[in-house]
Order: sequence, then structure tokens, then C-alpha cells
Amino acid sequence: MDQEKRLKLAAIFFAVFWIGGMLWWSGEYHPAYIILLAVCGTLGGYLWYLAMRRVFRHMHLLPRNGDNGAGRETR
Repeated sequence: MDQEKRLKLAAIFFAVFWIGGMLWWSGEYHPAYIILLAVCGTLGGYLWYLAMRRVFRHMHLLPRNGDNGAGRETR
């Protein structure tokens, strides 16, 4: 599994656990509240993904845009 896919899965887990944690912590289960938390969790997960992708590319742990690793030696 490549690093980009792992980062996407981590963002999904972040969003799911954040939504679940906020629901558990608040104790309110009204439909509007659940929808609001789902939207906020999804937005938070996406922003977390963008931030981590930027950091990992800066640290050279992910390839730059359009660089699929072609021409590199693999071990």
C-alpha cells in the first residue's frame, strides 16, 4: 500500500473517530446535531489530510505532484 493511500485512510479514521468521540462526549443524538457533527468531522478529516500531505511532502516522505517515482531505483 502506498503512502498516499495510507494517508487517505488515516484521514477517514480521524473523521470517524472525531465524530464518534464528539457524539459520545455530548450525549445528544438529535438528527440535526448528528448531521452537523458529520459535516464538521468530514471537513476536519479533509483539512487534516491536506495538512499532513503538505507536511509529508515537505519532509520528502511523499512524492511531489505528478511524480510517480518513474526513473527511480527500487530496492
